[in-house]
Amino acid sequence: MRVFLSSSIGVACAAALVLPLSVPSGAVAAPQDTGAGTSVPGSTESLPLVPFGSERSSGVATEQGLPQRDVQPFSLVGVVWDDADAELHGSVQVRNRSAGTGAWSGWQDLETHNAEHGADLGTSERDSGTVRGSTAPLWVGASDGVEARVRADEDPDGGPARASLPGGLSLELVDPGEAPEQLPVTETDASRGQAIAADPDPAETDEGAEDGAAPETGDSVATDPDDGTDANGDDGTVTETDDGTVTDTGVAARPHTAPRPKIISRKGWGANEKLREKQFGYTKTVKAAFVHHSATGNNYTCKQAPSVIRGIYRYHVTSSGWRDIGYNFAVDKCGNIYEGRAGGVTKPVMGAHTLGFNTNTTGIAVLGSYSSTSPPAAVTTAVAKLSAWKLGLHGINPRGKVTLTSGGSNKYKKGQKVAMNAVSGHRDGFVTDCPGNKLYSKLGSVRVSAAKYQGRS
Repeated sequence: MRVFLSSSIGVACAAALVLPLSVPSGAVAAPQDTGAGTSVPGSTESLPLVPFGSERSSGVATEQGLPQRDVQPFSLVGVVWDDADAELHGSVQVRNRSAGTGAWSGWQDLETHNAEHGADLGTSERDSGTVRGSTAPLWVGASDGVEARVRADEDPDGGPARASLPGGLSLELVDPGEAPEQLPVTETDASRGQAIAADPDPAETDEGAEDGAAPETGDSVATDPDDGTDANGDDGTVTETDDGTVTDTGVAARPHTAPRPKIISRKGWGANEKLREKQFGYTKTVKAAFVHHSATGNNYTCKQAPSVIRGIYRYHVTSSGWRDIGYNFAVDKCGNIYEGRAGGVTKPVMGAHTLGFNTNTTGIAVLGSYSSTSPPAAVTTAVAKLSAWKLGLHGINPRGKVTLTSGGSNKYKKGQKVAMNAVSGHRDGFVTDCPGNKLYSKLGSVRVSAAKYQGRS
């Protein structure tokens, strides 16, 4: 597994809220957790959890937490622990006090994750010594009080003992800072009554590609003709399956591309470039897109989406110890698309989104939780457009199959070659609920739509 690093020069100086077709690179400082002297302030307050109870026979703490207390303002919360290889087998719950009303919420669950997101084993990011275990973060909105509890699971064998909790548990309270200027809304936000923007026809050129510039490929990206890449052309006879995929018969096909969708840049969502590592990490190509839900909850408006992303970014870097936000792209519930990990949206940037399958893939996170809530049509449309464009840059049919090599996960051993849908869900590469049953069930139609955006029948 190889990651290609390239120095950055001037990303923080990008002037437009919507990315141009070529993305300038930029030099930034080393990661730090401070908002001082930056145009977009923010902070993280780390509160060590204290023991609430222990297993009598061993004295090992089986419940930790924090009693109700006043805290610095925050909007996003998560729990981290020292050892990234340790798994948290138990429940994690928080309550927050609204800064606006003073009312306390009920108990809210945080998804434990247990390494399902993150850099692949053996990569420089994973072996940096800074990576910590972490739950999914939860967006709770402006808050100034918190209460937390973490309780270990019962012994799976039915004994009286409980599982031990990981060491160094800490509650992370993230203030994403002030939001940048109002960003466009492309679909109704029912809770706020925002207006609907008409969805352009798939054949029309999107605003983000109006100047017709050729996609940037980057000199630092290597190609490997033996890496199992399958162009999946479908000009010949194909076999269609129920999940929206097709099997290629091997007939050579002409390249298919799709219009580039509008992508809100890191500057547009207010990324503080001083937080992330100054170098960019690249893989060789992009053969597949993994779709995720962020599991941060659906209690946000689309105007707040940039703040949610800034919160996730800060949590991934400052609390979890990653080099940058883990996802390559994010999509809010109004269908707005955002640049994720830095390095250039046209380039094969190495993400930290699907443990074992970050190589030669891109990660798309839908902001929210979609285990029991259906994603709006604007979400699936945006994911289809983004997948069509990004995969099209590398000659990949969104309805096709590709071969990926596992870097090691709880589903596929390291080195195992796996046939995957070109548009897959996180659970296809790792035993997890992500991207939630409701979103996962829409991926078949996403593949079909994405292929049509590429001009395929």
